[in-house]
Amino acid sequence: MTDKIKNLPISDVFAKVNFKMPETTYTKSEVDGLIAAALAEAKAIDEASMKQHNRDATVISMILGFSVLAFFVDGLLRLLGVVPPFMGIDIDILDKITQRVEGDILQNLSNIKNVIKQ
Repeated sequence: MTDKIKNLPISDVFAKVNFKMPETTYTKSEVDGLIAAALAEAKAIDEASMKQHNRDATVISMILGFSVLAFFVDGLLRLLGVVPPFMGIDIDILDKITQRVEGDILQNLSNIKNVIKQ
């Protein structure tokens, strides 16, 4: 079996291939310089993209913060009765508090009058 392998014909294609060195080759220091330049460019791109992300995130946060603050103030003003009810849902507590306080104060005043008269 080994005789058959030894006698296999070799292709003429490999004999005709002429391997030439490229005209431009790089030294180790040039390759290191190219790698350093690529890293610097990648860092610059990363910094620019982070700047843009931070700016976009700031704008989105400002919009969300303003919206939440506006809804809070709207709810607070509706709670205090400054703004009319929305869709018939009345959450005004100011009138209820004043009625309760007035009732309690009037009752306490009448109790004090009765105590003083005695």
